[in-house]
Amino acid sequence: MKWKGRKSSSNVEDRRGMSGGMIGGGIGGVGLIIYLIFTLLGGDPSILTGNTPNQQNNTYTGTTEEQEVADFVSVVLADTEVVWNEVFNEYGMDYEEPTLVLFTNSVQSACGVAGSSTGPFYCPGDQSLYIDLSFYDELSEKFQAPGDFAMAYVVAHEVGHHVQYLLGTSIQVQDLRGKVAETEYNRYLKRLELQADYYAGVWAHYVQDMDYLEEGDIEEALNAASAVGDDRIQEAAQGYVVPDSFTHGTSDQRIRWFYKGFEAGDLENGDTFKLSENEL
Repeated sequence: MKWKGRKSSSNVEDRRGMSGGMIGGGIGGVGLIIYLIFTLLGGDPSILTGNTPNQQNNTYTGTTEEQEVADFVSVVLADTEVVWNEVFNEYGMDYEEPTLVLFTNSVQSACGVAGSSTGPFYCPGDQSLYIDLSFYDELSEKFQAPGDFAMAYVVAHEVGHHVQYLLGTSIQVQDLRGKVAETEYNRYLKRLELQADYYAGVWAHYVQDMDYLEEGDIEEALNAASAVGDDRIQEAAQGYVVPDSFTHGTSDQRIRWFYKGFEAGDLENGDTFKLSENEL
C-alpha cells in the first residue's frame, strides 16, 4: 500500500507503555469474552464491573519497526475517515470519527480491561478501536497472513464495527440477546462480523479509486480474512470445528464478504441479516 508521506489521523491515542489496570480484581478468559461481547453490542460496562478507567503512565520506547507500524495504521485510519465521511455524506448522514488507541500488553477501555491476546477490538462505549501493534507480527507469524495490507484490513474491519454502531445495527442484535437460543444468537454475531468484513471491503474499494493500492494488496487482505475464519482457527486450536459456536464466519465467508464490499463499494449490498445461512 502506498502510504509513506501521506496524512496521518489526528484521532490516535498512544497508550503504549501504560498499564491497563484491573477490573473487579481482574477478569478471567471466559469472563473477558462474555464482557467484550456484552460491551461490543452496546451494553453498559458498569453493570458488569462498576469500574472507571485508570491508566498508569510508564516510560516506553518502541522499536523503529514498531513505530513504522504505528505510523502506518494512523495513515490507514485517516483513509477510513475520508472514505466513511464521503459514504455517509452520500446517504445524507454525518460520520462520527472513532479513536484508535495503541497499547502494549493490556488496556482499559469503557469495555473493560483486555490483554493483547484478545486481539484488536472495537468498544462502542467510547467509540474507539484498540490495537496492540504486536498483532502485526502475530498476523504474519501465527496466522500466516503477512503484508501491510493485511494489517490495513484489520483496522478497516474494526472501523466497520464502528460503522455498525453508528447505523444502529449492533443495538438491534443486542436486543435479541436472551430472546433467542445461544446457537441462534451466535448466528447473529457471525452476521455482524461478516458485515464488518463487507465494510472493510467498501473501504478498500475507495482506496483503490484513490490509487493507493499496490500489486498484491487485495490478496493480502483476502489471506488475512481467511486466516481469522472460525473454522480455520478452531481446526488449528483443537483439531475439529463446531459450526454452532461460530461467531465470526468461516474463512470462505469472510473472504466472500470482504470481496463483495470491495466490488460493490456501497451500503446496500452489505445486509448479511436478510440472507439464509446457506446464502452467507
